[in-house]
Amino acid sequence: MILRTLVQVRDFIRSALYDPNYGYFSTRSGSVGFLPKSIKFNQLEGRSAYMQYLSDIYKENDIAWFTPVELFKPWYAHAIAEAILRTANLSVPLKIYEIGGGSGTCAKCIMDYMMLNAPAKVYSNMSYISVEISPALARKQLETISEVSSQSQRFGVECRDAADKIGWGKVDHQPCWVIMLEVLDNLPHDLIYAENQTSHWLEVWLEKQHENSSMVESYRPLQDPLIARCVDIINMDIKDRSLGAKAISAAKSVWSKILPRPRRAWIPTGCLKLFDVLHWALPNMSLIASDFSYLPDVKITGDRAPLVSTKRDGRSTDYNNYTDARGDADIFFPTDFWLLERIDHDCADGPNHHTTPSRKMKKRRTIILDTAAFMEEFGLPSKTRTKDGYNPLLEDFRNTKFYLSVPTHNRPKP
Repeated sequence: MILRTLVQVRDFIRSALYDPNYGYFSTRSGSVGFLPKSIKFNQLEGRSAYMQYLSDIYKENDIAWFTPVELFKPWYAHAIAEAILRTANLSVPLKIYEIGGGSGTCAKCIMDYMMLNAPAKVYSNMSYISVEISPALARKQLETISEVSSQSQRFGVECRDAADKIGWGKVDHQPCWVIMLEVLDNLPHDLIYAENQTSHWLEVWLEKQHENSSMVESYRPLQDPLIARCVDIINMDIKDRSLGAKAISAAKSVWSKILPRPRRAWIPTGCLKLFDVLHWALPNMSLIASDFSYLPDVKITGDRAPLVSTKRDGRSTDYNNYTDARGDADIFFPTDFWLLERIDHDCADGPNHHTTPSRKMKKRRTIILDTAAFMEEFGLPSKTRTKDGYNPLLEDFRNTKFYLSVPTHNRPKP
């Protein structure tokens, strides 16, 4: 008798990344690099010198990834701090949550900036809370912040899953800020499949055969509430009865018969779950998120497919199959920022807004900016420029964007 276990794709990804015993981020604090000192860009000749410098520090540290906030410290975090200062209501104590705080560099640099540039009352009354799922990274953050005693009094780490509603306790209606840097890319996703261009979407599950530990995909009708809601937000099954939609549908039907082709799509159910919880727990939050809008050289198939990569002895290896990642590889997804905006608005409206009368007032004001545009607006790009004018922050991160979302002032009364 062969024993089989069915696992949802999002649960498999969550375990591979965050399981406390073998998850990639739970057991490897070195998965995210920490630079003891800032890079002096104005002392580097140009791109070649910068790339050689990067190669050297990666070899020295033997880690998988240096985040932008680490490579460009303190300037990257300073730009975020400036964006907060320009927008925050400074008549109430400044409260910042960071989801997935990495090595603590962002928190330290933001508090440094507030200490030097914000009104004294703002810094003295501010609080900064890191919600970190990885115990190893939580310890690293406390170590980083401990370098400045005044910051230790204002900083705390809550080692928990930000998407778990229970961890937030009760609703906090006070204005606050939430920062998420390279968090969306590591949130669990689900996978859906269709036989051709016109057939219905099916949920993908993983079937584990215990005798050999192999995992194979199986397909079920679309029934999971989280998957179904995400598909509805994406509006993959377009129900628009316009002539244009009918023409497109007819064309798809013809092509599906001539050239039938299976479809696969990765959907950000982890993001949907997290935003549901954040909008419930912090209904007056303002949000700054930054992530990759696309990823090059992805071997996994499907729309919004992840890059699955591991690093050993200084060499990176990309996997052809996401099921090969068993806690030894990073699984990270591109962020569809158009879809992110739709999820944000949907969650702000509440889980029951589809069944209640429509309200015309928007609850969020949102903007999506390329990283270069964000840094030119809020930062000091001259600080990351080399001698010949090359600027890696503006030129090498063209596949990253910032998402800013704040509550409107015309929110309907509950």
